[in-house]
Amino acid sequence: MDIVQQGASQVICQVLSGRNLNHALSAYLRTFSDLTPQQRAALQDLSYGTLRFYGQLARVLGQLLHKPLQDAQLRCLLLVALYQLQYSKAASHAVVDHAVRATRKYNAAANTLVNAVLRNFLRKRDALLAIAASSEEGRYSYPQWWIDAVKAQYGDRAEAILLSGNQRPPMTLRVNRRRTTLAAYMELLAQHDIRASLIEPDAVLLQRPIPVDKLPGFFDGLVSVQDAGAQYAAHLLDVHDSMRVLDACAAPGGKSAHLLELAHLDLLALDKDAQRLEQVRENMQRLQLHARLQVGDASQPANWWNGKPFQRILADVPCSASGVVRRHPDIKWLRRAEDIDGFAKQQMQILCALWRLLASDGKLLYATCSIFASENRQVISEFLQQHDDARSVPLSASNLSEGQIQPDDQHDGFFYALLHKHA
Repeated sequence: MDIVQQGASQVICQVLSGRNLNHALSAYLRTFSDLTPQQRAALQDLSYGTLRFYGQLARVLGQLLHKPLQDAQLRCLLLVALYQLQYSKAASHAVVDHAVRATRKYNAAANTLVNAVLRNFLRKRDALLAIAASSEEGRYSYPQWWIDAVKAQYGDRAEAILLSGNQRPPMTLRVNRRRTTLAAYMELLAQHDIRASLIEPDAVLLQRPIPVDKLPGFFDGLVSVQDAGAQYAAHLLDVHDSMRVLDACAAPGGKSAHLLELAHLDLLALDKDAQRLEQVRENMQRLQLHARLQVGDASQPANWWNGKPFQRILADVPCSASGVVRRHPDIKWLRRAEDIDGFAKQQMQILCALWRLLASDGKLLYATCSIFASENRQVISEFLQQHDDARSVPLSASNLSEGQIQPDDQHDGFFYALLHKHA
């Protein structure tokens, strides 16, 4: 366990210094490739969990220390151990013992400090947690600017949204209609003793997450992993056979593939990151689908567009990703309040650039995985004011409140706006 604790603390330190969690975790696992599958899974769980509850854990640790720790690595080790003591099923004595062992490279004083801090937490747990919860950052484990923004926008619903972002994410599947049926795949899951329920037209919610290599038919293209909220996009875009369609920010390709599962399309999957575009290619191959792939910046179509209009455009634009923090808890601590305005400007630039590519009577679906109105409704409102040929199409799908899907136990947070280009 001490190896896993040390690894998680190194990953946490990198994230708190500004690095993306996935990048930090992947780099660590590549470096220490001899870790067992169980150790790798445990390291990932500790890294994600510690960041998920960092606001609370940091306030608890602050109470247990007489003065701030100067050693960032030692501080992160204590945060990881506190997460284990509060949220994992590991025996308390084992967590403390392994954390003390992990400080062998330090000195006797560090050993004593770690032992004392963790044992004091076990003795005073309830009081420490109560004091941490007296601040909103400690109660909700988000930075204060984020909490203030959600409360201002959602009022009485804010607490449920914040708490939802601290839950483990559900695992939802999208059945490939070109390869099988919902009924047939549900039967296949039952044959493998995998419990699941239907929650959307193509969405299957697993009772418990499992590795993809345990999913029957996954490598044969029968099914993909995709959040139920993300599955709204392909249906809302209203595609039909033979249409010329652009997925403007396509990687990793889930929405592109879903569109192709619904209709036979001339689809261009665009992304400015060539490496991420390879993920789109791999997904298409697994699902036995075909799309044209193009490296290009959606905001600069002059560099890649051939001048032929598209009848449908999916603009799944870069955003704060505030609706998917339970899958990416590092986002809470890497984002800054000023980043949101920056995203909104970029989103407007992309939207205006893509609008010129849309055929008359065509439709464009604007999508984000954000819960902030400044990236969503406000962008669309400003766009409509600037474009007389744009009309907002009402969305009748369930769970949509003015285009916003709020995160809950079945969906991540998404926003959709369907725009029609009239003559």
